[in-house]
Amino acid sequence: MWCTWRSNTNLVLVTLMKPKLKGKRWSKDFEKPIYKLWKSKKLYAFDPESKKPVYSIDTPPPYVNTPVHVGQATTYVLMDMFARFRRMTGWNVLFPLGLDRNGLPIEMAAEEKFKVKFAGVSRKKALEYCEYILKKASLASTKTFLRSGISFNSWVFGKKIGDAYYTDSKEYRTLTQGTFIDLWNQDLIYEDSRVTNYCPGCQTTIADAEIEYANLSTIFNDVLFKVKETGEDIVIGTTRPELICTCGMVIFNPDDPRYQHLEGKTAITPVFKKEVPIKAHPMADIEKGTGLAMMCSAGDLSDIRFFREMKLKPVIAINRDGTMNENAGFLKGLPVEDARKKMTEALREKDLLVKQTKTVHRTPICERSKDQIEFIAMPEFYLKQLKYRQRMRLFAKKINFFAPKSRQIMLDWIDSVSIDWPISRRRYYATEIPLWYCKKCKEPILPPKGRYYRPWKEGPPKKALKQGKCPKCGSMGFRGEERVFDTWFDSSISPLYILNYSRDNEFFEKAFPCTLRPSGKEIIRNWGYYTVLRCYQLTGRCIFRDHWVNYHIVDVKGRKMSKSLGNVIDPKDVLDKFGAEPFRLWAAIEGNLEKKDFRCSFDRIKGVEKTLTKLWNVARFISMFPKRAHPKNMKLQPLDEWILYEASRLAEYLRKRYEKYDFHNPAVRIKHFIWETLASHYIELVKNRAYNQEGKFRREEQDSALYTLYHCLDILLKILAPVTPFITYRIYRDLRGKDIHFEEFPEPENITKPKFKTEDLINLNSRIWKKKKDKKLSLKAKLKSLTIPEAFRPIEKDLIEAHGVENLKYLKYGKSVAVSV
Repeated sequence: MWCTWRSNTNLVLVTLMKPKLKGKRWSKDFEKPIYKLWKSKKLYAFDPESKKPVYSIDTPPPYVNTPVHVGQATTYVLMDMFARFRRMTGWNVLFPLGLDRNGLPIEMAAEEKFKVKFAGVSRKKALEYCEYILKKASLASTKTFLRSGISFNSWVFGKKIGDAYYTDSKEYRTLTQGTFIDLWNQDLIYEDSRVTNYCPGCQTTIADAEIEYANLSTIFNDVLFKVKETGEDIVIGTTRPELICTCGMVIFNPDDPRYQHLEGKTAITPVFKKEVPIKAHPMADIEKGTGLAMMCSAGDLSDIRFFREMKLKPVIAINRDGTMNENAGFLKGLPVEDARKKMTEALREKDLLVKQTKTVHRTPICERSKDQIEFIAMPEFYLKQLKYRQRMRLFAKKINFFAPKSRQIMLDWIDSVSIDWPISRRRYYATEIPLWYCKKCKEPILPPKGRYYRPWKEGPPKKALKQGKCPKCGSMGFRGEERVFDTWFDSSISPLYILNYSRDNEFFEKAFPCTLRPSGKEIIRNWGYYTVLRCYQLTGRCIFRDHWVNYHIVDVKGRKMSKSLGNVIDPKDVLDKFGAEPFRLWAAIEGNLEKKDFRCSFDRIKGVEKTLTKLWNVARFISMFPKRAHPKNMKLQPLDEWILYEASRLAEYLRKRYEKYDFHNPAVRIKHFIWETLASHYIELVKNRAYNQEGKFRREEQDSALYTLYHCLDILLKILAPVTPFITYRIYRDLRGKDIHFEEFPEPENITKPKFKTEDLINLNSRIWKKKKDKKLSLKAKLKSLTIPEAFRPIEKDLIEAHGVENLKYLKYGKSVAVSV
């Protein structure tokens, strides 16, 4: 095919090339060689020597022994969009992948694999089981991330490392232990034996942040107590009759007229015959049961708070293994459920059980094992947090939350904190607490910072002793601490780790604060809150600038994904079926943080493939023409100025929204720009001038069209590059010979604002095409006459050629359009 134009002196012929983009449509098969290139060339490696400002993303480390679910994959591709955009705007982006290999999930996987309970095996054997699981652990997560186009990099200890850092590495555990040593020296850690949350399944203390609640079916028992002074019977309802042995007080509401006469009297508990005081207290609910409540030492969290408030000495009746102890009398040795049944039988035999009612009880359960939480007294280490609540509230208000409403989740959690944080756990595969004790005087021995300690299998370092002896009493016998840290005690230093805290102070100060903490809403209360708390205690500053909060991925009906419903979507299946680009574009379009949950289905993901095909077709069309440099000696044609004005405005809008982590609204606008503004209207109007087959346009007019087509495509590819990195990389490489991900994000251009509005031009074209369609004519059919507003005069030549107008007229006033076919 030939393009022509005439000048005053000669006729110039330009050959239309075959499209430089091979393939009629974008294919997922194009992605693999691209992500393999990115990995092999380490194109996104962090440069610690760069003079650019550091933009750091503290990514949430997934567990290595569990496959990535669609919610994680969605969160990570959105994080990658943040990273890619920041690289294009002049930042040195630190975007590490951490893999969590600590804690209960690893132990639980080992127990399931080897059909054992760690309570019944040696510590050495338990660790061997865990290490086996970790060696065999699938690294499918890293493969999924790679295939998704995620541009992770890592820099730890001043050097580039592999694909990820591990939370069980010696380096990470050394830092965890070092922070404990610092906090110990600040007198922020203490040991105390108090009633706390205990999971019988995990067989360890857990923090409030590790508790979930489930509505479980149970029995509400109305039981007879005796009033010592009057001999009258009183009825008290309970779902935990096995804990009557721990009852410390009976209460009624101060506003309840039925029981005012009981104030100051004594109740005798059934079966156990224990005497307890009766008092008025607002915790009693007039509407619940009979209005009387027995307060047990550790029936639930409200009981624990009540005992603290009333300064009552708790009586604990449950052992660490979930069986009843000697305080439970005839129930000793029974599991809790069996003890409940036996106590109910005893009450019935003694005619002390008035009635039983089935009910649903909001029950605290362990977030990992799902076992019901018990409350028992154990000596544990605690990190002081109560005195920091006001400071944490100030930081929660200072941090930029995206979306802002997510801030309330953290504020609500801070307000709910009622005790210091128990940080010690009685498990094995976690970071050990770095302490030893003198066997003679019990003095704790704290080592210096700087290396990873394992007190259960090694003695204290010489630097912690005085000539090899206890600094206090001079004894030479020592016992190593056997407890480990709560996993969140490890995880809460992740931003310190990636910023080289305590190892490279110059870099740490340069990079501080960590720019972004992305997370799901469900871990704001633990990972989010604990990180802000711990980092403040260690640095005296707020660790984060921004906190981006993602919501849940649900199915098209808004239901949470679960195996039982059969609606779970595996991201590997998505990648196998569609490739990364439709998934990424879906994530951006769906990711409206103001709307909360993301709705996901194969159909929704497949639906965005059409936009990728349209982009490919537009680029392929443009690639048939020769490139033109900016026409310096001539003015751009008005139609070209219009589309570049629209593209520049779009880029300016996207920059502002991207900076606020909003990729939803930009993705919607880009989609509209590709389909409507660019393809359906600009290209349809300009293609006659670009082809110039009949030589009706001057050379500078055609050059203006060719330059504009390429320049507009450049802008479009650059603003889309963070969202769809594969297709934009491939097109830009083939047409420009460069890597688009190392180009600068488009800046606003100084382009004259068109005299007509975009929506008016779209309406004009649409009316003309509709008129022809209604007459069952080809879109190339001639128009006898067209009357349009004066504002369109600058583009009359393109309108005449595009629509085949034989007689064009203008209205001096108004916007009405008259079309005659």
